[in-house]
Amino acid sequence: MAPRPTSKIREELVPVHVFAQRFSSTPRGARLARRLALHQLDVWGVPYGSEASDTAALLVAELAANAVTHGRVPGRDFEVVVTLLGRTLRIEISDTRGEARPATPDVPRTEPPPTAESGRGLLLVEALADRWNVQDRVPVGKTVVAELDLRP
Repeated sequence: MAPRPTSKIREELVPVHVFAQRFSSTPRGARLARRLALHQLDVWGVPYGSEASDTAALLVAELAANAVTHGRVPGRDFEVVVTLLGRTLRIEISDTRGEARPATPDVPRTEPPPTAESGRGLLLVEALADRWNVQDRVPVGKTVVAELDLRP
């Protein structure tokens, strides 16, 4: 049998790292999600205290807090998936309350009054993430996705 001809097209190999974990829908679970995500980023070469690590910490903390506060269903966990694909960091936080969807980036939001104690979280996500959106989660719930373009 004759050897197969090789293609002249060379595919670039992009390293992919994935961290996925479920956490209890409690404030303690949200804090643990942030800490473990940052630890994993450090292992992958995104050092603690770097701009990317600090931004990721804020995004995971805010989205996890939202999942615990607004997406909590008693007895159900929330899930964190952090993916490093080349120079893109993708943070996904899923909960099981699909009906409690935040406004997406394409819907204008009004800022809460200065005296309000909540309501600024997604404004923070919008300011920090390069891209973000809300997706349906199958079979139930929603996933909020935020992406960061890491600088070389």
